[in-house]
Amino acid sequence: MTYFCFAFSSVAGPNANVDINSTVATTNWISEGLHYLLPPHVQPNMRKLGLAGHSRGGKAAFALVLEKAATSLKFSALIGIDPVDGICRCLQTPPPVLTYVPHSFDLDMPAMVIGTEFGEMGKNILCRIPLPAPAPKGVNDEDFFNECQKPACHFFVKGYGHVGMLDDNIGLMGIDLNMICSHGNSRKPMRRFVGGVAVAIFMKAYLLGDDGELMAIRDGQETAPVELKAIEFLE
Repeated sequence: MTYFCFAFSSVAGPNANVDINSTVATTNWISEGLHYLLPPHVQPNMRKLGLAGHSRGGKAAFALVLEKAATSLKFSALIGIDPVDGICRCLQTPPPVLTYVPHSFDLDMPAMVIGTEFGEMGKNILCRIPLPAPAPKGVNDEDFFNECQKPACHFFVKGYGHVGMLDDNIGLMGIDLNMICSHGNSRKPMRRFVGGVAVAIFMKAYLLGDDGELMAIRDGQETAPVELKAIEFLE
């Protein structure tokens, strides 16, 4: 049995509708065009489709499953990686996703939210000029998780920032991102954690019905490659 996970991420900007529409177009293409790119013996299971997004892409992912836009396929699992819904609580990026009503998201699917310790802190250049936080309080992972319904889980990673899960070398754009996004000395452990917990653990639990490793992390029986400052589950 196979399944396909579509991941979407974006750089912050004044409006998320472009990102949402692009995700819709890609999702609609999957049902018609994906099989042309796969080997003949690989058949994707369109009934087990996961959606993930980082930063404003996390907001776009939540917006899509909350039916702020229609797609030809239905998702079965949702992941927000340090999702951000704007600059602050009073300045959400259109269309707003957060309602600030606990457990108000009518997702009809399991959700996982990953947050970072330094994402809500602006980096200080030369210890003089503080810059805005990339994932500010009031519009970040904590707020997204608070509005999730069960089943849902939240992993808060210590010692990493908003781009801690990206490649070590992401070109010229990485210079700007590193200026505003504090992160640990090496991104490799964070990449291992995000990739592993998203696909090999969360998707395995809710798309393939094997939640052994997810419960092991919840119960402290599984060691992650990063230090988890907080683990929360809604069951």
